[in-house]
Amino acid sequence: MKAAVVRAFGEPLVIEDRPGPEPGPGQVRVRVEASGLCHTDIHAAHGDWSVKPNPPFVPGHEGVGLVEKLGDGVTHLSLGQRVAVPWLGKACGRCEHCLSGWETLCEQQINTGYGCDGGYAEKLLAWADFAQPVPESVTAIDAAPLTCAGVTTYKALKVADVKPTQLVAISGIGGLGHLAVQYAKIAGATVAAIDVTDEKLELAAELGADLVIDARKHDVGEVLKRHGGAHAAIALAVNEDAFTAVNSGLRRGGKLVMVALPAHGTIQVPIFDTVLNGTSVIGSIVGTRQDLAEVFQLHAAGRTRVICETRPLSSVNESIDDVLRGQVKARIVFDLGAGR
Repeated sequence: MKAAVVRAFGEPLVIEDRPGPEPGPGQVRVRVEASGLCHTDIHAAHGDWSVKPNPPFVPGHEGVGLVEKLGDGVTHLSLGQRVAVPWLGKACGRCEHCLSGWETLCEQQINTGYGCDGGYAEKLLAWADFAQPVPESVTAIDAAPLTCAGVTTYKALKVADVKPTQLVAISGIGGLGHLAVQYAKIAGATVAAIDVTDEKLELAAELGADLVIDARKHDVGEVLKRHGGAHAAIALAVNEDAFTAVNSGLRRGGKLVMVALPAHGTIQVPIFDTVLNGTSVIGSIVGTRQDLAEVFQLHAAGRTRVICETRPLSSVNESIDDVLRGQVKARIVFDLGAGR
């Protein structure tokens, strides 16, 4: 099988032939149809974070495809069934976090494309209990971005406890942000979309944003405060200054929900203002299996649109460069089913 492999941090990925993996007990082998390019995959390939994967490895945690082989003990999935293989490749199922509905905080979790090989390959292994069935009406191309970009922003809005009529700021309109705008509108919020490119601001308006803020031209915090301040701000831009800017636009009792992960990123939180105004700074990491099931249900019901462009896996290095240069409107999805 063909796979895009990280041989060394910061080096171009290598397209190479590998033998097809064999599923162990509780696993399935998936023939990949589509795999999204997430910024986390770039961080993985560059070794940006303090906890690093071990090269050589195959990145990708938005892999979607058809179950091709069942490991021993797998009875709830069937051959030919379409499944998504998300970032949460496996959790222990026994710890406090797993048992309380926060499996994404499990300290024993294994992450797809980071702790085990991921979706930048024609075939991959998945733990069957964490391979999410995809509704028949949802295509593999659409399901791929929903598997991370979708569920991550959907969960962030849950964490923010967004309610109808509240002002929600979405900072960074791209692969995650374009979906966050839609989920916020579904929740009944008034949405302020923030970015630094005309194309993405236009996309946000097209998707229903009530207010668009060009951070190149305007003070984000001041604009939000003129509209009463944000009840919640979802920080998706991979830029430390963007976190600070949107935090300054919270109203009293507002919440900054951190999602993006700039390498070595930090922000200064003003203690006096935070205490006096009762604001909160919260981290939100991906979503659970139930969250992903809900994301797929919304899409199957026609409530969301996925904006993406498809490319062959052979374009992986060029595609990473385009993402880093900000030249991608929303999401790139590698189409591994083309020509089959």
